[in-house]
Amino acid sequence: MRVSHTKASVDKRNDLIVAHLGLVKALALRLAKRVPAQVEVNELVSAGVIGLVDAASRYEPSLGVPFDAFARRRVHGAMLDSLRGLDWAPRSVRRMRRDLDEAIARLRSTLAREPEALEIAKELGVTEPEYDRMLDQVRALDVGAIRQQSAGNGGASILELAIDPQEGALERIERAELREHLVKALQCLPERERRILSLYYEHELTLAEIGAVIGVGESRVSQLRTQAIARLRSRLRETLQLSEAR
Repeated sequence: MRVSHTKASVDKRNDLIVAHLGLVKALALRLAKRVPAQVEVNELVSAGVIGLVDAASRYEPSLGVPFDAFARRRVHGAMLDSLRGLDWAPRSVRRMRRDLDEAIARLRSTLAREPEALEIAKELGVTEPEYDRMLDQVRALDVGAIRQQSAGNGGASILELAIDPQEGALERIERAELREHLVKALQCLPERERRILSLYYEHELTLAEIGAVIGVGESRVSQLRTQAIARLRSRLRETLQLSEAR
């Protein structure tokens, strides 16, 4: 059964998320000291935000429990859960994801528009089939870092995938500007990719159901979703870097 949220309740939940991103980073830094060196703090932060979104969605002020205390266990638990997925992920795949994001950013700057898949493949120096396989591998990292939220989240579950935290950047996005940047980035996506994200995160359709709606196979929907998330990451990274340069 899907839960309906009013705009006021969604705004209140989003305010909780933005106000407590600092808690996520603090817990990630603390946990990073106790895990293998190959586990990146950024990965822990991404997983922690999942727990934060979950906590904000479930929080009931009437219970009298401070949100900080309520969220802390869920954030920490989400980070621990994510370690199981991170252990197997080779550095080569993480490097592949960074290469993908950077290629999209370079082409966007050169073309002054969002690049097509063939253009991205050419920039990466691979064939289209090889590029599709890259998307499948990168998707494995994204899937390991995301958990489906209840209906009505308004795209909040995209948050942890779209942000690639860097030193100094997280503090700058701990404001309402975070949501503004994300909304603008979503609006810049190609229409089909924007529709896929909407159907998946807001309307909770499965990949197979989305494929039936837009007329492509389930695996292609998965690749397009991964490509859309890469576009968001690269665009938000550009925005944050510009903010840091000011």
